[in-house]
Parts: sequence; C-alpha cells; structure tokens
Amino acid sequence: MDHKLVTTAFNIEGYKITNNLGIVRGIVVRSRSLVGTIGAAFQTILGGNITLWTELCEKTRLESYEIMIRHAEDIGANAIIGFRYDANEVAQGATEVLAYGTAVILEKI
Repeated sequence: MDHKLVTTAFNIEGYKITNNLGIVRGIVVRSRSLVGTIGAAFQTILGGNITLWTELCEKTRLESYEIMIRHAEDIGANAIIGFRYDANEVAQGATEVLAYGTAVILEKI
C-alpha cells in the first residue's frame, strides 16, 4: 500500500472511493523493561525529553501502524481513510496502542 494513501481525512483529492471495506486495526501491547524504567527515571531527574520512552512509543506506534496496513492489504484495500491512534494503559506498566481507520478501494479520477 502506498503510504500516501493513508490519511486522517475522509477523502483523498484526485481519487474516488469505489468500495468501503470496513474498519481495520493494528494493536500492540507493550511493557517497559526494568532497565528502560531505571534509565528513564534518571532522564526524568535531569529533565527534558525522556528519549528511552520516546523511542519505545515511536516503535510501538510504528508497529501498530504496520499491522493495520497489513490488515487492510489482506482484505484488498489500497487506502485507509479516517486513520487514528489510541492508547490505553491495560495494566500497570503495560500500554495498548491501537492504530485504526477505514479500509477502502480508491480509483484515480
């Protein structure tokens, strides 16, 4: 899938939706490691960007995004509209990241 055809909008200029295939999602649940938590605690004391957690969040979002893309491709979509992320703590130290949107088939106008 062309990543230019994944959007938070509900249409893509120059294309028309020919088929709505429904909601697709990618879910990842991550926990922080003990080493990462200790390292992040030191960064918290010093202030500024907590790079260990930033990297963990970026990797988790990317993984959930890629799972969502595969789900869309598996059902025949060539685009995703209305794309969003959501995150929830499912247990102490474990967070769920959800990437979701509507899988569609687009045709160039």
